[in-house]
Amino acid sequence: MSDWNQQIIDEFRANEGKVGGMFEGANMVLLTHTGAKTGTQRIAPLVYTTDGDRYVITASKGGADTNPDWYHNLVANPKVTLEIGTEKFDATAKLVEDRAERDRLYAGMVKHMPGFADYEKKTTRLIPVFVLER
Repeated sequence: MSDWNQQIIDEFRANEGKVGGMFEGANMVLLTHTGAKTGTQRIAPLVYTTDGDRYVITASKGGADTNPDWYHNLVANPKVTLEIGTEKFDATAKLVEDRAERDRLYAGMVKHMPGFADYEKKTTRLIPVFVLER
């Protein structure tokens, strides 16, 4: 795990789910997932939105041309643990296959954090969207 991610995780846990810097005011989740090849538990701090009682995350990787490592892990092992605020619970990740639903959910992410629009412009890949359900 990068030092940058570890700093966000530490700040999140020390401040009941709140972090500053570029994520100040954003909905943050700590996503614990299982490595597809290693079986190792990993934690990714991510921005999320909600859609009804579902949580929504995007595999944006800042607009890189490749998916983040956690994308492959969620496809292989959809059982995850979420930390939101001071709450920790199990959930199941589902890749959104329907293009119209994916576009609607991604637009919700852009509305929450406009920088996500830039990520789409930086890459030719269609940024995947996952819904997480308890």
